[in-house]
Amino acid sequence: MLAMAMTMKMVMAKSFLDFVVKGQDNEDVPLSLYSKSKAILVVNVASACGFTNSNYKELQTLYNKYHEKGLEILAFPCNQFGGQEPGSYEEILAFTQKYEVTFPIFQKIDVNGDNADPLFKYLKAELTGTITNDIKWNFTKFLIAYGNPYKRYATTTSPLGIEKAIVHILDSQNHEEL
Repeated sequence: MLAMAMTMKMVMAKSFLDFVVKGQDNEDVPLSLYSKSKAILVVNVASACGFTNSNYKELQTLYNKYHEKGLEILAFPCNQFGGQEPGSYEEILAFTQKYEVTFPIFQKIDVNGDNADPLFKYLKAELTGTITNDIKWNFTKFLIAYGNPYKRYATTTSPLGIEKAIVHILDSQNHEEL
């Protein structure tokens, strides 16, 4: 029954901005709060991954540089890949402070399988992967332009490797210009 309700929720969502996720205090956070953001980078994160150090540093660099111009970064901890995000939400937040992270970190979720968060089911359906649509590892990135899924990037793509695409979105006036 729960799976059917989640599927219905996903079907009813027509836009990235229609989704609701769980925030710091496990409260509902409607993604429509980010409707004024031109570019949104959604990332599944983990604290104990070989990609953690470079990704958190570069994500924060991008956030510092472009947040005032319309970039938002939304991080979703996930423990599905090698058990590399085993901590509680408080432990995850404490860990990210070593990188001086100021972008939002949401509650831990699943990104694949029957219990995958509806947002990630939607993103995977809209921006397909190579061979399979499943997310293959930590730090897969989804770039959203004006509330619309724009491009998916593999774990191996560094956040700074996406900077040019982010700037392109930020310099545009609307989604039709992309």
